[in-house]
Amino acid sequence: MNIKKKSRPANTTSSQAHKPERPEDKRLSIGSTFAYGFQHVLTMYGGIIAPPLIIGAAAGMSSQDIGLLIAACLFVGGLATILQTVGIPWFGSQLPLVQGVSFAGVSTMVAIVQGGGGIQAVFGSVIVASLIGLAITPLFSKIIKFFPPVVTGTVITTIGLTLMPVAANWAMGGNAKADNYGSMANIGLAAATMGVVLLLSKVGNAAISRLSILLAMVIGTIIAFIAGMADFSKVGQGDIVAFPTPFAFGAPTFEIAAIISMLIVILVTLTETSADIIAVGEIVDTKVDSRRIGDGLRADMLSSAISPLFNSFTQSAFAQNVGLVAITGIKSRFVVSAGGLILVILGLLPILGRVVAAVPTPVLGGAGVVLFGTVAASGIRTLAKVEYKNNMNLIIVAASIGFGMIPIAAPSFYDAFPSWFSTIFHSGISSAAVMAILLNILFNHLKAGNSDNQSVFVAGTDRIVSEEDIKCLSEGDRFENGKLIDADGKEVPLKTSSASEH
Repeated sequence: MNIKKKSRPANTTSSQAHKPERPEDKRLSIGSTFAYGFQHVLTMYGGIIAPPLIIGAAAGMSSQDIGLLIAACLFVGGLATILQTVGIPWFGSQLPLVQGVSFAGVSTMVAIVQGGGGIQAVFGSVIVASLIGLAITPLFSKIIKFFPPVVTGTVITTIGLTLMPVAANWAMGGNAKADNYGSMANIGLAAATMGVVLLLSKVGNAAISRLSILLAMVIGTIIAFIAGMADFSKVGQGDIVAFPTPFAFGAPTFEIAAIISMLIVILVTLTETSADIIAVGEIVDTKVDSRRIGDGLRADMLSSAISPLFNSFTQSAFAQNVGLVAITGIKSRFVVSAGGLILVILGLLPILGRVVAAVPTPVLGGAGVVLFGTVAASGIRTLAKVEYKNNMNLIIVAASIGFGMIPIAAPSFYDAFPSWFSTIFHSGISSAAVMAILLNILFNHLKAGNSDNQSVFVAGTDRIVSEEDIKCLSEGDRFENGKLIDADGKEVPLKTSSASEH
């Protein structure tokens, strides 16, 4: 008698016991796990502390309050990372994705603060918009069929390219108002760090090569300290241990306009996280289906909804850490889980956070050039798998990457557009993703009206021989050394263009 067993959520241990080990499930030694995890923390540290710095300054907070915001963002980012990588039923993609406060909502949150709502209105809008995002994740988890390599490769490439201005800004010093911004000293330090990354990558020892980013940051910081460009004097100032106090800045308030604005940010976040999940899936070489995307998005939204409780903001996957997975080849999600635990500890021990904060920004910039470039290269590798013959894939790639580069090349391009539109398309990643998905649907799913010769992009992708030319050939004809030879081995005269004119 056949007994049908009740299915269990894919995240449960028992369902995975009979499956072959996925690349992301590989476990390393404790030492290696935390070393690589710390490398992930260093890679995204500058990015995760920047939003609370910007938002806190806009809210007119004191340096002490801004410090509380930073600690909260580290703490919540760590918890969100653990949820995303370890996973529980229905929540967490179980992929090596680092979570943290997304830049996508910074401008919106600043506008809410400056509009009179204060930081309390920001927290309220994040809670409500994230819960709405949690409710609509099933819609986003069904889009996997609209992400073939022509779309994923385009998005991954754009992610890498859109991050390059971040690396360049870090290399120049990070603060455009500083006197030494863009100085030869800053750029030289970034170049030295990048050089160390490349040299260590060439070393025959696999462990050193894989830790090249972390080691280069340490060496770059030492160089900066010797040159007087690193300041550790403030490391001992402030509390050693500090647990994020729930609602430290007061109870959240709920304003309709703020919630609507934040909902647009949530839609952008869902789009970017979907792209990051698919991107890291490509790099890890593991299966990413609609269920897995849904689990990842739900973890994103749940973390975002809870984060205001601990004085933090919307959570999203960090694209720069996708590059770190690619460049190191370390695909284990447990490495990123260790990074999440380190983030939690940094959030509880501000003194450790101040040590990491002492790493000079140009050092981060030098490593970032290689990291973000690797993301773009991974996308190009994916695009190499795409079939371009007799289809419109080339124009899909061209238009999508070009559209994604517009807000990067001209940041003020969408200033005159409605705020909801500029919020979505001011992100190069979102712009490229939306365009690639729509064009893929138009040309590859809605095939009515398509033809092999509807565009120069199609004609230019393959050789074309007319039917009349084929009819002129006989059985056994062949080309040898540029000459047409018939079945008897005799040369067949070719009619030249000059002869046809007479």
